[in-house]
Order: sequence, then structure tokens, then C-alpha cells
Amino acid sequence: MTSIYTSEAGAERLSRLYREHLASWPVPSEHRHLPTSQGDTFVLSCGPEHAPPVVLLHGSSTNALNWFADAPEWSREFRLHAVDLIGEPGLSAPSRPPLTSDAHARWLDEVFDGLGLETVAVVAESLGGFLAVDHASRRPGRITRLALLCPGGLGRQRREMVLFAAALMVFGRGRAAMSWLCGTSDIPEYARTVSSHFRPRMEKLPRFDAAALRRLAMPLLVIVGDRDRMFDSAGTRRALERAVPHAVVRRLAHTGHFLPRQTGPIADFLRSREKTGNRGSVGIGDPKQIRRG
Repeated sequence: MTSIYTSEAGAERLSRLYREHLASWPVPSEHRHLPTSQGDTFVLSCGPEHAPPVVLLHGSSTNALNWFADAPEWSREFRLHAVDLIGEPGLSAPSRPPLTSDAHARWLDEVFDGLGLETVAVVAESLGGFLAVDHASRRPGRITRLALLCPGGLGRQRREMVLFAAALMVFGRGRAAMSWLCGTSDIPEYARTVSSHFRPRMEKLPRFDAAALRRLAMPLLVIVGDRDRMFDSAGTRRALERAVPHAVVRRLAHTGHFLPRQTGPIADFLRSREKTGNRGSVGIGDPKQIRRG
């Protein structure tokens, strides 16, 4: 059960550190383990119980802590459900079904059902963005509003960059590899610890075709960094312009895969009730605070 970790001791250390961080979650929260066909799934929920629900899906090599700094603002108006993705360094099952199958969509159905959510807004990042688009394209209508941060599966995955970073890690340069790949030297200590004990998914993400993207009829906000070394952000913009013309794409200048925190813009998007118009690509300014748990 520790195959996604480098060792049993590493798995135990990350679990202990994660639980310590969860104990300092900035707003009152509750923890659940939902049974699914892929194993138990951990969900942290916070915010008013009867407020509009929002599911949060983090990226690779992280967990619900990804949303630590966003939670205080978002939970004022929304009931947040931060899901630990399966196969990632959280408290969910280590299962990693093929990304080319419908297994993750069925898993998310089970998570939504377990939370009692017939429809829901979703905020997702990187790998979580890929899973959100995959689900939305297979289950039209269930995700009612979608905000994506540097999502996978739209622009070309720069796999050669990932492999170069992996090679640096083999030679003991993990911190330098993370900084180079993510486009910032501001890597939190917890993230560096995860990189020392966790084996991330290395398979290439499938790309969504135009037919799948055209099924994204919900209001859609996509925020990318123009210097993302993991995904071709210009390709992401082009794919959406062609297939999802109502999507709003915001490009952050001088920014890599770790984005400046988008707490305010995403809150505005979530609380907005109008249909997103065809506004195309929008460039915005330089980052200050890097997002990560």
C-alpha cells in the first residue's frame, strides 16, 4: 500500500506531517472518509453547511493543504469540500487507475454522491484540472461552474521538462528541480518534504479533443502562467478558443506552473450568477504570493 511512496517510513512521516497541518486548518472543519470503488477518499469540509457547495481538486504531489490560504475567504460564502485525490500524498486510497479510462469520472461520481451533491461548482488545479475536465466532458450538467488553474489535458504536456526535473532529483537536486520546473524558488517546506518521499505519476496525460471540450457548457474560468514548464499555456488558450469560446482565459505574465494565489478572482467567479460571455484571453500582471498548501 506504500508503492506511491519511496518507503514505509516516508509514508508515515508524510501522513504525520499532513495530520499536523490539518489540525491548524484556518477555519472550523470536519473530516470524512467516503467509501468508493477505488478505496476510501478523504474530504475536508468547511463553511456554512447550507451554503452553495464547491468541490476543490488539488494537483499532483499535494493534498487538501493546497487550499489552506484560500479557505478563510471562500468559506464565508460557500460550503467547501477539499478532496484528497486518490493516488496522491493525502489520506485517500493510493489507487491509480488509468487516466485514459472513465475510472476517475466514476470515482468522482461516487465522491459527489457521498457528499450528497447532485450538481456542484468545482475549482481544480493541474492534475485536478484534468480530472475535472474529464468528468465534466463525460457527465454534462453535473458540474455547474468550473475554475481551472494550469489544467492538464488541454495544452501539450512538456514531458521532456518533467523528465529533466526527475533526473535532477536522482542526483540529489530535488529543491533545484522543483524550483526550475514550477517556475519559482518559493517552494514551501512541506512541498519539499513531499518530494523527498513521494513518487508522482509519470505517465503522459491524455489530451482532450475538440468534441470533449465542446461539452463544457458551464461557465468556465481558466488561469494559466505564460511560462509554465509543465503545460503549453498558449496551447491551452488556443484549444479553448476553438472549442469553448465562452471560456474566460487569464494569462499571468512572467509566471510558471505555481500560480500567484487567485483567491479573490475565483471568489468573484464563484459568486457570479450570469452566464460567462465570450471574452477570450486576458493577460494580467505579475505574481506575488505563490499558491501551495
